Amino acid sequence: MKIRFGALALVALMLSACAQTGPSQSAALTNLFVVTPQAPDMRYQLEIAKLNEIVARDMELPEESQAELLYRRGSLYDALGLVTLARIDFNHALEYNPRLADAYNYLGIHYTQLEEFNYAYEMFDGVLELEPDHPYATLNRGVNAYYDNRIDLAIDDFTTFYEAQPDDPYRVIWLFLAEVEESHEAARLALAQRRVEHGNTDWGWSLVDLMLGAIDEQTFLKGFAVRDLKPDETLAERMCETYFYLGKLKQMEGDFQAASVYFRLAMSTNVFMFLEYRYANLELERSKQAIEAASAK
Repeated sequence: MKIRFGALALVALMLSACAQTGPSQSAALTNLFVVTPQAPDMRYQLEIAKLNEIVARDMELPEESQAELLYRRGSLYDALGLVTLARIDFNHALEYNPRLADAYNYLGIHYTQLEEFNYAYEMFDGVLELEPDHPYATLNRGVNAYYDNRIDLAIDDFTTFYEAQPDDPYRVIWLFLAEVEESHEAARLALAQRRVEHGNTDWGWSLVDLMLGAIDEQTFLKGFAVRDLKPDETLAERMCETYFYLGKLKQMEGDFQAASVYFRLAMSTNVFMFLEYRYANLELERSKQAIEAASAK
């Protein structure tokens, strides 16, 4: 009972902090620093050159091998932000091997970015039919449903994804982002409870604290944003996440001007493979629409 009381007390403290924070005046925007965009990885470019030679020279490769080569090249194009070339390769790979689940997964992500939501559902459903335990298809289908405003479906997929690894702060955050569309107070309470039950010292949980209001925007940017940067993690990657989730926070506060700034900054990092980079443009467009709607009143 003492443990349970302590947890409930911490939940109450977090919710109190969030309630006291209130709408921001975007003062933290004056303290922003813009990171150098992530440079294209030379290793990816060299591997693409090698794959181009193989594809051009060995036209008699078995179809399955052709599919793997095209899929690999497509994934490298995607990592470099060359999404049109990536889509061409993924589609060609599927012509050689229609059971290549990861190619469907990539195409689903691209369709979500293009707001072609029905096509994206088909891709993700195809992935899960081929590989029911695919590590990311459920998340990606949930993201598609979230941007398609089918919040009930998004919550179902995000819940499944969260329950598979409840100590992953990003799974917690995306479930919260969907739940808050139905009830802000209930979502915030659930987020605080998950923080207490599963939180640890990983940096991502600082983002959860930010959403709860336990850390304010300026404090987060001054110290927490670059805390515990790992040797294999770049500053651009860290700030891509930071800017994106700060943008989501400002949206929830109704400050769409500040949100737009943060989403532009997330896009400026050029961390093409990150989910936060992929969907920053969608979020930017929705923030612009909210600004225009407010101006029209």
